[in-house]
Amino acid sequence: MRLILYMLLIYVLAAPLSACGKKASIEPPPGTKKTDYPRSYPG
Repeated sequence: MRLILYMLLIYVLAAPLSACGKKASIEPPPGTKKTDYPRSYPG
């Protein structure tokens, strides 16, 4: 029972930390076409 509680406690403490930090570049990679929003949809 203690093992389950320890695992749950570790998960609860570690979960918010996994959301921190920059995951990827905000700018598109070089050589890609830049898109500006809002776009006009074909209609």
